[in-house]
Amino acid sequence: MGKPGATGIRRVINAFGYSLQGIRAALQHESAFRQEVAMFFIMLPVAWWLGRTYIEWALLVGSMFVVLIVELLNSAIEAVVDRVSDDHSELAGRAKDMGSAAVLVSLLNVSFIWVMVAWHRFLA
Repeated sequence: MGKPGATGIRRVINAFGYSLQGIRAALQHESAFRQEVAMFFIMLPVAWWLGRTYIEWALLVGSMFVVLIVELLNSAIEAVVDRVSDDHSELAGRAKDMGSAAVLVSLLNVSFIWVMVAWHRFLA
């Protein structure tokens, strides 16, 4: 038996609304997310210029979307950990550190993809 609540198109509409609330909350409360969104919009025209094919453009832009996704998940982890307890906990610290590490890995991914595309454009 499923959870009670909206079904069909109403569920989809509600889910979209909750997603917008999450983005709004991240923009309001998470400075790292705001910075990454700003960088996304700065880098978007550069990606269009740098990528010579639609595949390259998709890699450049897609890698930036991954950073935003991972930052949203990291912020959600941090919010839940902070909600559960203010006491110091090794597991809570580990969860926050792993979320932060995931953001770092996603940023390294962006760097790698952008360097490879730039290398292909200018040096290959």
